Amino acid sequence: MATIKDIGEKTGFSISTVSRVLSNDQSLSVPEETREKIFEAAEQLNYRKKTVKSLVKNIAFLYWLTEREELEDVYFKTMRIEIEKMAKLSNVELTTYKIDGGLGQIPDNIEGFIAVGTFSDKEIAHLRHLTPHGVFIDSTPDPEHFDSVKPDLAQITRKTIDFMIEKGHQNIGFIGGTYHNPNTDGDEMDIREQTFREHMERKGLLQDRFVYCHRGFSVDNGYHLMTKAIDELGDQLPTAFFIAADPIAVGCLQALNERGIQIPKRVSVVSINNISIAKYISPPLTTFHIDMAEICKNAISLLLEQLLEKRKCTKTLYLGASMIVRKSTN
Repeated sequence: MATIKDIGEKTGFSISTVSRVLSNDQSLSVPEETREKIFEAAEQLNYRKKTVKSLVKNIAFLYWLTEREELEDVYFKTMRIEIEKMAKLSNVELTTYKIDGGLGQIPDNIEGFIAVGTFSDKEIAHLRHLTPHGVFIDSTPDPEHFDSVKPDLAQITRKTIDFMIEKGHQNIGFIGGTYHNPNTDGDEMDIREQTFREHMERKGLLQDRFVYCHRGFSVDNGYHLMTKAIDELGDQLPTAFFIAADPIAVGCLQALNERGIQIPKRVSVVSINNISIAKYISPPLTTFHIDMAEICKNAISLLLEQLLEKRKCTKTLYLGASMIVRKSTN
């Protein structure tokens, strides 16, 4: 049977470090790569299987998105993969439940949950009935009862506008998506559009005719909206566009390229997410990098604080993002 010493020899870490990582010691500050390497070695040596038990069980991962929504926006697929990875590293047993099965599929004995997607008020009330321990990622539907962690999209939007103004742009457009509100069955303005309107208004630069939005964050939506903007605005097309998400931006660039509109000479484009293809499209996309691993790591940490440290107050955590400047801006 493998021992902690065997794992230490295989990984090159001290027995103390290996022991504390396997015990999920929250006071230990080590890189995630170290934790991953130790857990992988433990599995390879059959140590974890025989002697390391999951620290936290009965955690529900509510992945409240349709397959189409995940296919259209790789942001959520990346989030799902990272949550599953971080849970494994933290000895958290997750059971995934998808929107198609509804909340009725979730057992009454869950200890807590991590949730991604859009939930109705009725669903939120049901979750409060099931457990007081939960973390929402990318939204804050019930800050009085549950934690949340998400990128600071309002700050990103303001930084983008300021960046464009510093580059000399005055006519700035916005292309984005709207969200389905399950309570009203209608479309709801996204925080990026809301902040864009507010910040541009303060700058005295807002022009409603430069704002194009439609439900969804897909490539097709971006292509459709930019084509519509080109057809309607013609020579009055803005010199810069802030795009709500990279998949939309990919469609926007396709439309601009097809019409022979030079990027960034005629139109500059800035987006959000920094998905893998952002640096390979033509031209490479200037975008904000959202650290998905950090978001998901914090979501797991917030849940463990609730369960293990018995924290009672709720937290809402906003994470910043860094701009990656590429050739879609000048």
